[in-house]
Amino acid sequence: MTEHTTLIVIPTYDERESLPCLVGDVLNCLDHSEVLVVDDASPDGTGDVADELSRADPRVHVLHRRGKLGMGTAYVEGFAWALARGYPRVVQMDADRSHAPSAIPGLVRELDGADLVVGSRFVPGGGAPGWGPHRIALNRMAGAYCRTLLTLPLTDPTSGFRALSRRALEVLARRPIRSEGFAFQIEVAFRVHHHGLRVVEHPIRFVDRTVGTSKLSAAIVVEAVIVVPLLRLCALTGAL
Repeated sequence: MTEHTTLIVIPTYDERESLPCLVGDVLNCLDHSEVLVVDDASPDGTGDVADELSRADPRVHVLHRRGKLGMGTAYVEGFAWALARGYPRVVQMDADRSHAPSAIPGLVRELDGADLVVGSRFVPGGGAPGWGPHRIALNRMAGAYCRTLLTLPLTDPTSGFRALSRRALEVLARRPIRSEGFAFQIEVAFRVHHHGLRVVEHPIRFVDRTVGTSKLSAAIVVEAVIVVPLLRLCALTGAL
């Protein structure tokens, strides 16, 4: 690792089909990059595939967890792993190919003037090919909801494709993050913004997964709706 190294954190659960090509593409798209795979004891053997990749390339690291503990806690452990080893910046992304590795350099460049860069589907140059009007409307409503209750300056606060500075990671490490799914993404963005760090958006093209199965559930959506006013309350009481 060098002072310019970017760590890309990729949580996995049953992603063995997509992982090898994804890791290769990620490492090829950005100089001075390394990958941390955080695997939740995938029944399909994703963890074993990750170990093989790590043995073949010292830039690939693997963090094995004891079971399906959730995406939010996977990122939290990945962030802590990066902080403990001195990485200056982190990119978080999905393993299902919905996040294009080619967008990583743009996200990282934006960190020159920001501490959190959110890949947005709803700014000029962004998009979500194949999404119907109802899905687009739901996500735009989520953005409006967060802007209204949290004054969070984002059009796409639930996006999981992001780059974070070390300073942002240090802010997040001060208190536990307990949210999952969409709520996790909102909580992270709001806490970084609340502590006076700069949050910006960068256009991305989001493509639905072509392999594996989606982890989205109604409970994840409901959690996000509930967490937003709770975050506002925490901010008012100094609990962030």
